Amino acid sequence: QVQLVESGGGLVQPGGSLRLCCAASGRTFSRYAMGWFRQAPGKEREFVAGINWNGGSPYYADSVKGRFTISRVYAKNTVYLQMNSLKPEDTAVYYCAAGGASSSALNDYGYWGQGTQVTVSS
Repeated sequence: QVQLVESGGGLVQPGGSLRLCCAASGRTFSRYAMGWFRQAPGKEREFVAGINWNGGSPYYADSVKGRFTISRVYAKNTVYLQMNSLKPEDTAVYYCAAGGASSSALNDYGYWGQGTQVTVSS
């Protein structure tokens, strides 16, 4: 099993940047594909970015492509989401997830963090 804890959220002005961190516990971190999802008020949870178990082939939702970057550091059991050029529509609770296969589907991820709030507003 793996436990996930997100951090790094906050309030930022439009055009600004934030880096989200997801710390994973357990020795099996390297076996999991990792993903970031987000959920805005009144909306369904949606895929943001994902990365394979080996750190290769990152993939992104069209809405964040070119602005967000996902990465993972095995030595720290940590996954990052660097968010640049933030927009008000990026406002949401962001969740880290671990799954058995690279996917943009929620159901393919069996482990979830508690979420961290990101608010983009002037």
